[in-house]
Amino acid sequence: MTVGIVCAIPQEWAYLRGMLSTEHRERIAQLSFDAGDLGGHRVVLAAGGMGKVNAALVATLLADRFGCCPIVFTGVAGGLDPKLGIGDIVVADHLVQHDSGVIEDGRLRSYQPGHIPFINPTDRSGYPVDPGLVGRVQRRLAGFALPALPPAAGGTGAVPRVAYGTVLSGDQYLHCEATRKRWHDEFGALAVEMEGGALAQVCEAFAIPWLVIRALSDLAGVDSGVDFNLFAETVAISSARVLLHLLPVLS
Repeated sequence: MTVGIVCAIPQEWAYLRGMLSTEHRERIAQLSFDAGDLGGHRVVLAAGGMGKVNAALVATLLADRFGCCPIVFTGVAGGLDPKLGIGDIVVADHLVQHDSGVIEDGRLRSYQPGHIPFINPTDRSGYPVDPGLVGRVQRRLAGFALPALPPAAGGTGAVPRVAYGTVLSGDQYLHCEATRKRWHDEFGALAVEMEGGALAQVCEAFAIPWLVIRALSDLAGVDSGVDFNLFAETVAISSARVLLHLLPVLS
């Protein structure tokens, strides 16, 4: 099988593109797709751009035109859980699109994308990762350790942790401590990003497995913009290294 790999920004795909033995490069809908060999595995690496629409577009092309299975997103995210720090890895086992729902009394109540409570109600909330895939990932990463990040990349000398849990997706960059706390309390989420939920929705429609791997580049509060610019490039490499280690259980 060919693994589809999606990254949003140059800091996320540059490391993987440098390691990829590209056999074919294609531009579709102003997006770049590089097909080739990565660590002995057939992959298509896509530079998707930021946001849910871009993620849905690139996931659809990887599934339908390139026949990829599974599709994996690797990149950076903002941390929501105060127990996690910059450089830690979050592997999603559940994705929720936090910006989809119903506005009531001046506030958004999250609801499943494509549904409205009084039109086509559902008990679903978000998109779970295939349990079998999560199990293989957990076994593969057991005992796996990334090098500690240097202080210049936000490191504290500790080895980055790998955590599994809920990740939020939405078309807003979170730069607000109050919202960070509220979303962590409301959803129990570990991290927030801008693409994974849409990728999960598309993959579910095609009945193919998916995975989202995120390294924390910032803590989504008042300093998130500064931290992102300082740390995103180095931290994104950590996420890519996790993906490379997982390829044997994905393809």
